[in-house]
Amino acid sequence: MKLYYWLLNLLFPPKCILCRKLLSKEETDLCRQCRTEIYDFPKPKRAIPFIESWLALWYYEGKVRSSLLRYKFGGHRGYAKVYGRLLAMKLLRDNPDSFDILTYTPISRLRKFRRGYDQVLLLAEAVAAELGTEVVPTLKKIRHNPPQSGIGDAAHRRANVMGVYKAVDPARFAGKRILLLDDIITTGATASECARVLLTSGAKEVNCAAIAAANHQQKNQ
Repeated sequence: MKLYYWLLNLLFPPKCILCRKLLSKEETDLCRQCRTEIYDFPKPKRAIPFIESWLALWYYEGKVRSSLLRYKFGGHRGYAKVYGRLLAMKLLRDNPDSFDILTYTPISRLRKFRRGYDQVLLLAEAVAAELGTEVVPTLKKIRHNPPQSGIGDAAHRRANVMGVYKAVDPARFAGKRILLLDDIITTGATASECARVLLTSGAKEVNCAAIAAANHQQKNQ
């Protein structure tokens, strides 16, 4: 087994998931420079409808944005374990014991077929493994809608996700506090619509966590 991992590291040396620089023996997941340069996402001041509270690891910009694009569209599904490990650490630090059920925002069957995987499900499985819990599917996407990334207006984003999600086995999460995972939060329209469906189906409250979130403060400066 040790020989296997030695060969694996020799053929595929670990790289920083943000800048892709080769990591030294003392570095894990992120290089020292990125750990210094990439600031944690501060405690959000912007409320998202139907969401009790939310958090993110980083701002969705620069190296973080490039990393997430590789993850979502470049086949780098192995990034999920690193994102999951870092997000689990932030959850334990900022919101310990804040949920009963861990779930995720699902993608459509067509998008999963084209991409080959559900990137948010992989993230949820990684976070669950770190926290010693399980992923509970609570939502199903019943309509393939245009990607939110191609829609700039907040109102149009809300309209684009309206009615595309359906609750799965509501009795399983009735009266429970739900932690909803997503990869990116921009306007919060997707998370809000998912939370609305969960709450109207019996959930007690919905909190949300993501890898990255848009820097609206910077846009408003």
